Amino acid sequence: MKLLVTGGAGFIGSEFVRQAVDKGYEIAVVDKLTYAGDLERLKEVEDRITFYKADITNREFIEHIFKVEKPDVVVHWAAESHVDRSILDASPFIETNVKGTQVLLDVAKENNIKQFINIATDEVYGELGEEGQFYEDTPLVPNSPYSVSKASADMLGRAYYKTYGLPVITVRPSNNYGWWQYPEKLIPVVILKALNDEPIPVYGTGQNVREWLFVSDCAEAVFEIIEKGKEGEIYNVGSGEERRNIEVVKAILSILNKPEDLITFVKDRPGHDFRYSLNTDKIEREIGWKAKVKFEEGIEKTVKWYLDNMDWVEKKLKYLKEYWNKVYS
Repeated sequence: MKLLVTGGAGFIGSEFVRQAVDKGYEIAVVDKLTYAGDLERLKEVEDRITFYKADITNREFIEHIFKVEKPDVVVHWAAESHVDRSILDASPFIETNVKGTQVLLDVAKENNIKQFINIATDEVYGELGEEGQFYEDTPLVPNSPYSVSKASADMLGRAYYKTYGLPVITVRPSNNYGWWQYPEKLIPVVILKALNDEPIPVYGTGQNVREWLFVSDCAEAVFEIIEKGKEGEIYNVGSGEERRNIEVVKAILSILNKPEDLITFVKDRPGHDFRYSLNTDKIEREIGWKAKVKFEEGIEKTVKWYLDNMDWVEKKLKYLKEYWNKVYS
């Protein structure tokens, strides 16, 4: 079986590609290599994949790739993904996440793809209070430009299934963390700032709650969905490992043996969702998948990876200083 993987040089996409190669799939990767994409993530499998540097909004080139590769399955990870950046400028999110998804769905339809895995996010549901969970049939009420763009891509997939019979399966994962994550998201930011004894910015009072899914678990869930999922269905992919942001920060400081007085509370992000929590009964019941990695184990692995790969991280820092000043000041 040949998989065409979009965003395969990204944080989660590259984990999926590495696992796919190990599982014996034939892989073609499409990635624009924006600031968050990096071929270093694919170095260990580079001789066993076909790579195309391409923008998914470039229909002509995407048609060419499909014609050459003739994939059986499209796994669509490619996206602009950082909420803070979408607040600063929503345009790239609409362009990539909405138009890019539409182009891929169109070309997949024209090429009679056997399966289109459309990766969404738990953020399409909006937010929860202290209680409750999101189910696959919970109405979508996205609150940030990022989550609106992902909800649009999610609904486009649904429309192409309903209107054209394209075999789309929608996957809605919770917050991923782990190795190779670009240091703009909470966990790598905390690790890097703590290592440098710099103030660690925490939005508001740090009480916002996220469900943390280790990146290898997320990728494994998608393989199970490819094998056992039903077209037209939606699957939540979560871990049940909920933590307040302040708890995540303190856990990292404890691992690094750094003082908690590094924590600096900053003005809250506009429209900051309070809590996400996914009900995963459906994927457990129908697919037989359940997350393996507990948060305590995953955060230890993550911190160790960054400590062991500071040469990669250092290359990113020069591009991040100005950005950090914009969002955390």
